[in-house]
Amino acid sequence: MSFLNSNIKHLRKERHLTQNDLALKIGIKRSLVGAYEEHRAEPRLATIQKISSLFQVPLDTLINNDLRKSGRSVEVDTTGRTLRVLPIVVDSDEKEHISLVNEAAEAGYAGGYADPEYIESLPSFSLPVKELYSEQTYRLFQINGDSMLPITSGSYVICSYIQDWTDVKDGECHVVVTRDRGIVYKRIWNQAEDEELLLKSDNPLYEPYTIESTEILEVWKARGYLSFDLPEHAGASPSDVHHISNLLTTLHREMEGLRQQVDKLSGEE
Repeated sequence: MSFLNSNIKHLRKERHLTQNDLALKIGIKRSLVGAYEEHRAEPRLATIQKISSLFQVPLDTLINNDLRKSGRSVEVDTTGRTLRVLPIVVDSDEKEHISLVNEAAEAGYAGGYADPEYIESLPSFSLPVKELYSEQTYRLFQINGDSMLPITSGSYVICSYIQDWTDVKDGECHVVVTRDRGIVYKRIWNQAEDEELLLKSDNPLYEPYTIESTEILEVWKARGYLSFDLPEHAGASPSDVHHISNLLTTLHREMEGLRQQVDKLSGEE
């Protein structure tokens, strides 16, 4: 006997989501969510995988366990012992490409991050630099806002995938994909005993905050960034150079006059 339909409804209500909220997160029509919950239709495997990833519930548990009777809250595997769906893009030579999650894609990423077709629809490219190791999976996230200055809004942060969230080292920068806050780029402090992360901005105007493990979808470690916001020229303008040159000339003349006076006084002695 499958408990899939009733579990979908149970998990949705546990997270205080409407049917429309759930539909938007997994990329289907709202009417389908109603049909699943009322046992009028069965979701496709790809949809079940999205639901499993969204609620962080293993497929076997989602289908075969009655979560209503067990009273079981959603448990999050922070260590990554169970399989996390991580779609990737490869070229004709089976070399993995880096997918780009830009500003336009940010809104849909939380619902499509585990969907291979969605990930394939994102721009992807190779970045042949020695700092990026071929055995790791990388993704490029475009950040918004000024909370992590001097990295400016619109910059692209190059990240590597973190399977085991307990590997997060305090004070290092990460991109965290969340259910409700979207994609955030912060410094992280791992508070494993409380099953939550403390997120801090480099900009002191922004207050730190915590996020529970149940709200986390993915964690990516920042490795570098690309920015097209070039710094302004720090040198002096031509008028400044001319002014400084005149000052130096005047100073030189005054020093020369002072030297001559010293020489004259020395001769008189």
